[in-house]
Amino acid sequence: MKVSAKKYKVTDGKGFKLEDMPTSEKIDKKEKDEYLEVMQKNQEKMAALQDRLYADGSEGLVIVLQAMDAAGKDGTIKHVMSGVNPQGVDVHSFKQPSKADLAHGFLWRVEECIPERGKIGLFNRSWYEDCLVTKVREMNKTYHMPKRCTGKSTKEFYEDRYEDIANYEKYLYRAGYRIVKIFLHVSKEEQKERFLERIDRPEKNWKFSSSDVAERKLWDEYQKAYEDAIRKTAAPHAPWYVLPADQKWFTRCLVSEILVDVLEDIDPQYPTVSEEAKAQLATSREELMNE
Repeated sequence: MKVSAKKYKVTDGKGFKLEDMPTSEKIDKKEKDEYLEVMQKNQEKMAALQDRLYADGSEGLVIVLQAMDAAGKDGTIKHVMSGVNPQGVDVHSFKQPSKADLAHGFLWRVEECIPERGKIGLFNRSWYEDCLVTKVREMNKTYHMPKRCTGKSTKEFYEDRYEDIANYEKYLYRAGYRIVKIFLHVSKEEQKERFLERIDRPEKNWKFSSSDVAERKLWDEYQKAYEDAIRKTAAPHAPWYVLPADQKWFTRCLVSEILVDVLEDIDPQYPTVSEEAKAQLATSREELMNE
């Protein structure tokens, strides 16, 4: 079975509409095992490619995961990345900014989390949080910033942020990083079912907050905010993948396919060893054998 994520890839946001993207491909559950098998094979490929990426050290990979609540970000990280070497992966979760974060530019807290080249940086939420919930809630009006910044309309304020983000992602690409941005596109009906599961199952109660229901009431506003962010920042060097997220196992398979594709495109190689170094290896081997 060949799985492809190309149909969900957005490299030019012109004319992009989130409503045109499916939340489910309605694949028969009888096929689930086949997709899990594909994901397992991809995990094996990722492990080998990541080892080469780490040894090469010339290029890094930044993966951004964005989604509505209960879309499956945590599960995607757990299942898809289970086969990679933790030494070569940095995982960061971006929650409500601290007082120190708010006293700096919105990209400040992100920059220090960018991994060194040779590693994979996996962001559970990211710099996009600063043009999603903050936009929906119009938090820009409360920021302690100069009037030239806060005196703009909400639309103008976030147009500037989209421009800053696009430029930042271009900067990262020019600095030796590949950027892959994934939006897990879950339906409102499926989110409701997952919220109810979190309430009904004691072992999942900790994952639910009453604020989740409050945010759900702003569903349409959040969908528009995500659509705007994707439309304004999709680029060939920083593509978005808008993946159907109602069937978790299918989504995870797609994510594994995306990561294998980008790692294969990077094509990292183990460092070459000079003839002089090879001679030294032979000498060292001989010394060890003669102990």
